Amino acid sequence: MNPRERIEYLVNILNKARDEYYINNNPTLSDNEYDSLIRELEELEAKYPDLVLPHSPTREVGATTNLSTLEKVEYVVPMLSLADVFNYDEVREFFGRVEKDGYHPTYVCELKIDGISSSAKYKNGKFVLGSTRGNGFVGENITENMKTVASLPKELSRPLDIEVRGEIYMSDEVFNELNNVRIQNGEEPFKNPRNATGGSLKQLDSNITRSRKLDTFDYTLVDPEKYGVATQEQALKFMASLGFRVNPNYKLCSSIEEVIDYLKLWEQKRKTLGYATDGVVIKVNEFSLCNEIGRTVKSPKWAVAYKFPAMEVETKLLDIIYTVGRTGNITPNAVLEPIMIAGSLVSRATLNNEDYCIDKDIRIGDIVKVRKAGEIIPEIVEVVMDRRSPDSIPFKMIDVCPVCGSVLVRKPGEASHFCVNEKCDGRKLANIIYFASKPCMNIETLGEKLCEDLYNRGFLRSVVDIYDLYLHRDALINIDGLGEKSVDTLLANIEASKQNGFEKVLAALGIRFVGSKVAKILAKNYASLKDLENTSLEKLLDIKDIGDAIAGSVISYFKDNMDIVNGLIERGINPVNELVSNDNALFANQTIVLTGRLDSFTREEATKIIEDLGGNVASSVSKKTSFVVCGLDAGSKKTKAEALGVKIISEEEFKDLIK
Repeated sequence: MNPRERIEYLVNILNKARDEYYINNNPTLSDNEYDSLIRELEELEAKYPDLVLPHSPTREVGATTNLSTLEKVEYVVPMLSLADVFNYDEVREFFGRVEKDGYHPTYVCELKIDGISSSAKYKNGKFVLGSTRGNGFVGENITENMKTVASLPKELSRPLDIEVRGEIYMSDEVFNELNNVRIQNGEEPFKNPRNATGGSLKQLDSNITRSRKLDTFDYTLVDPEKYGVATQEQALKFMASLGFRVNPNYKLCSSIEEVIDYLKLWEQKRKTLGYATDGVVIKVNEFSLCNEIGRTVKSPKWAVAYKFPAMEVETKLLDIIYTVGRTGNITPNAVLEPIMIAGSLVSRATLNNEDYCIDKDIRIGDIVKVRKAGEIIPEIVEVVMDRRSPDSIPFKMIDVCPVCGSVLVRKPGEASHFCVNEKCDGRKLANIIYFASKPCMNIETLGEKLCEDLYNRGFLRSVVDIYDLYLHRDALINIDGLGEKSVDTLLANIEASKQNGFEKVLAALGIRFVGSKVAKILAKNYASLKDLENTSLEKLLDIKDIGDAIAGSVISYFKDNMDIVNGLIERGINPVNELVSNDNALFANQTIVLTGRLDSFTREEATKIIEDLGGNVASSVSKKTSFVVCGLDAGSKKTKAEALGVKIISEEEFKDLIK
């Protein structure tokens, strides 16, 4: 689709989903699907402002109110929705926007209750009108049904004319009881507590609403200056004094660090509450500053809603494409409708191999559940079978290489199909990309797209050619998108990569079964490429953790690729490693796990320190783990270590150890 078509598609699907969510209380998109699509639309509209449609959901709040069933209620002060943020960096960006003009406010953090937004008006302290948010300017009159909400006061402690806003919700316990009854009666169970709440508030018979045992939390005081209230914290206390139910878990914060600590706390504790909360609302506390900071058409600029990161979400599998790896392995990859997972936008997920796709019965067009394996790599968990199209086509693995057309081979005992054509452009390009990547030679600015462009133009045919690019400086400068400065930076980065140690060079060669971990083991036992070239199978097999497959692969590589090895050596890539025994080192024979963000080291630097001191760095926690080093934002690894009783130390304690 071109940008215009994509914007039209997104506007249509989001408006339909919005009506289903707000009016019918029967959403067809999950919250994460909606959030991801609305984020994509916002980015497209920012890039192509002339293509913005007047009925775009980014320009409106909620849904157009359905006036055919309930009386309309117009708001003098609009009920605006909040802009969403999905990770700590975006929270920091919000702080930066607020404070860039010289504002230095305090902030109030409140749990974001997953229910139905409502407004309650009082005359002389008596409840007279209840309404839904609707489109933010016009809502629906649900007074009789709101009277059945026990925690909403019907008479205040003072005879005031006042309007407050909050969230009506259903507790987990009541939701489970309700669904059990519906199932026993042969009725369709509600999908979640929010849907059940929305359906309950729109009942024409308020006795049905009363039986649903709804609750409320109030959090907004309209026109607070009328009551001498100057801050959000004061407003919450003032509302509580009048008899309103205010969520007790709010916190006044004076810094970004305090806010993020609050977010981390409730990401872990929210499941203990007994009701659904899908995030945290962060508000500037001082109302006078809120007025100065202002708002957009849709949202206030002085507040955002931080959405808790979803670990598992649903999205559509649009296509399956195939990539060729450096050893010829063919990997199917899912092209996904972009979706937010754990704070980042995901549009691809590996499908590993044929067996993986068949075992999970993955098909193009399916709605699939996706998560981040190890909190990093997107993977498909399962297919949502009840959303599958009846005319979907079962997965079938391709039988020829998508690049060179050679017939693929699947060897006995292998999970993957392979292109065995060593001259395959796909294999050769993948090897160059791998060689230049950060875990290997770490040649900055020589990324995947530039490698592909230079390969297609004939400048690169093997990794050796990288170190001859300086001979083509004038030609490179004339390539669109490069220029003199970019080319000189690239050539400087290539030259700097010659200083990499033996283990980095060894890993970068792309020897089958020799990744960074095996390269480190070999580098502890061999001093140079020439040393490894002259080794024997028997000597390799004597090394701990080196088996038949690795040893055979190393011997074969140096037998068949001496032109590559010698070419690199001739161009100055010939590191010599000083062999040192680590038997008496600080971390000898210890397995250590790193988690969270370290302030004093990069993850690679900390790993190297541990390995230089004889230790082994593992990616997951087990009973065999010696200890876990926890930095900031530590997640599931810390939790697992606590559960297993594994020792946990801070970054400062780690620094003391290595002194």
